[in-house]
Amino acid sequence: MHPMLMIAVKAARRAGKIINQASQSIDLLTVTKKSHSDYVSEVDRAAEDAILDVLKAAYPDHAILAEESGQQGNRNKSDYLWIIDPLDGTTNFLHGFPKYSVSIGLAYRGVLTHAVVYDPVMNELFTASKGAGAYMNDRRIRVSKRIRLEDCLIGTGFPFRDLTHANAYFGMFKEIVPRTAGIRRPGSASLDLCYVACGRYDGFWEIGLAPWDMAAGCLLITEAGGLVGDLEGNNKHLQSGQIVAANPKIFSQLIQTIAPHLTPELIDAQRNAVDF
Repeated sequence: MHPMLMIAVKAARRAGKIINQASQSIDLLTVTKKSHSDYVSEVDRAAEDAILDVLKAAYPDHAILAEESGQQGNRNKSDYLWIIDPLDGTTNFLHGFPKYSVSIGLAYRGVLTHAVVYDPVMNELFTASKGAGAYMNDRRIRVSKRIRLEDCLIGTGFPFRDLTHANAYFGMFKEIVPRTAGIRRPGSASLDLCYVACGRYDGFWEIGLAPWDMAAGCLLITEAGGLVGDLEGNNKHLQSGQIVAANPKIFSQLIQTIAPHLTPELIDAQRNAVDF
């Protein structure tokens, strides 16, 4: 395992321990509402602090983009950028719904190079390094081999933060439901992407994600043999927050299925998205 990946694993496990301990007394937590249906708890912040402590001790000059604390360090002076979601699935966590994760990605000169997603409930650790494959608990993982959309289990996430493109999304949803074997919406995009990487899902799509929701999961999928892109299949997903991910056979079928529901506004938002 690459030394940088080992540091990321250490950070993710430390955050996971904090989350697991806090899950025993959810009713005692302090919770703040950031925006509609978007919450942050003291656990999010404590988990993020634990991650930052580990990363900064090892790599004090690296830049950081974290969900709760924002951007740290000078991205113009560092080739390295850590992209962090300390608790992806806060709403699930606050309800005791056991689907949430810690996500840590590292980009070198704008290219994702290392990824860790940790599910503290299941104790499943997903890791990947560019060119070295993807793993779950040290076992090599691959995307599924299904070739027909009608046989596929597809993951998604509802656009809960920003409802600007809700009508377009629900049009896609109505199109995909009868054409597949099933749809799942657990509520942690980082984990959803891991499920594509290890073949539990055959594909996934969502609108309105943040870079920290996707960065680690995207590398896991490509290292597991899958494809990731925006809703048109282009490479603007991290910038736009619109994403389609799947095994190679299903990727194009998902893109074609949602294509009729791409509004001009959604296409413009995607093509004009700026770097995060």
